[in-house]
Amino acid sequence: MKKNIALVAGGYSGESVISLRTAQTIRRNLDPARYDVYPVIITRTSWYYAPNEEASGIEIDKNDFSLTLEGRKITFDAAFIAVHGTPGEDGRLQGYFDMLGIPYTTCNAIVSALTFNKKFCNSVVKDFGVAGIARSEHLTKDYPYSIGAILENLKLPVFVKPAESGSSLGISKVKDVSELLPAIKKAFQEDNQVLIEEFIEGRELTIGVYRSGGNIEVLPPTEIKSQNEFFDYEAKYTQGVTEEITPAPVGDVVLEDLRKKAAYIYRHLHCRGVVRIDFILQRDTNRLFFLEVNTMPGQSEASIIPQQVRAAGLDLKTFYGQLLESVLTQAAG
Repeated sequence: MKKNIALVAGGYSGESVISLRTAQTIRRNLDPARYDVYPVIITRTSWYYAPNEEASGIEIDKNDFSLTLEGRKITFDAAFIAVHGTPGEDGRLQGYFDMLGIPYTTCNAIVSALTFNKKFCNSVVKDFGVAGIARSEHLTKDYPYSIGAILENLKLPVFVKPAESGSSLGISKVKDVSELLPAIKKAFQEDNQVLIEEFIEGRELTIGVYRSGGNIEVLPPTEIKSQNEFFDYEAKYTQGVTEEITPAPVGDVVLEDLRKKAAYIYRHLHCRGVVRIDFILQRDTNRLFFLEVNTMPGQSEASIIPQQVRAAGLDLKTFYGQLLESVLTQAAG
């Protein structure tokens, strides 16, 4: 019997447009012979079923996350979460589904909340001792901070970023002291917490990790080369600004180190579904520095995860089927 799958997209952040692109890719590649897929768009004012991705549709009953179509009540065997940012990547939606007993394709509520906060995630991964972590300062809105004290602890250049934000929104690279305060204010426009990290010079590598049939699988890595100062919003979503090389041209020793570290972090953070883990391969030392875990990576047709899936010799239909079946099997067991 076919399973009813809610494909949940949209969200409350500036990443909602990207989320819709991700959902389109997933929908095209979910096997219609195995799944009845119901696109559900969530906004701050409405959660609704949108069969053709319209701006409005049939409201979802949030009491049990059900849908009534032509007098028939539809409940869902699982939710395929495609929401970037809040509430789909910070644990809120996961907590809601946990309360209702509906299985879903991403990390659980606690892991999602932890990894969404870059400072908290860095602290945990640092304790693992498997990868370098850049020196940093953590600021909280409405608490005093001193530019002088920050510069005593950190050397320029630094990255200033919201602690909880995706798609590189609100991030600045600061090379001069005069740029630091404006960068902090910019980051505080996106979030109440700001992370200031020392710049690690090197190559940016990112690698997808997922669980299939109880096994942790690691995809071929990608090297990111941006024409901008860093992999910012424009670089991520404007064609031609960034070169993404999949698989990344790294030697066997670096590749094996990258795969082992990514799998270790995935396992010990208790991740689920597909995540993308970002690293910097430090110039001169070839030491891997951890950047962040993205628990709901972008998946438009040209995005990094689909690139890596194809480089692994898989097709997206098989890949998304594996993700869903892992969830459904775990729920049944």
